[in-house]
Amino acid sequence: MRADLTALYKRLPYSVEPMEAWQRPEAYWLATSRAYPDSPGWSEHEQREVAGLDERERDLTAAITYAFWNDVAGPERLDARSQLKHALERVRRGPGGGVAALSG
Repeated sequence: MRADLTALYKRLPYSVEPMEAWQRPEAYWLATSRAYPDSPGWSEHEQREVAGLDERERDLTAAITYAFWNDVAGPERLDARSQLKHALERVRRGPGGGVAALSG
């Protein structure tokens, strides 16, 4: 599911709406300038395709998440959520994150 959505985003123009070419000024956001070509925007079909994949991903995520938390006993749920939050933060922060951070 995620791979389908990622592949779709990669093949679509960078802007949903049609846009004229533009260039980000040097040192504006990153140390280098970057030019963006004209964007024809996304067709209605492409917008529906993205929306459908987004909705499907949300539905699957909710189903998995709710099923997991229903299996955690009430008194243990707060501690489990706290541990998950800290593990995800370690993954986001740094090198050596990944699966190793989730098991630590």
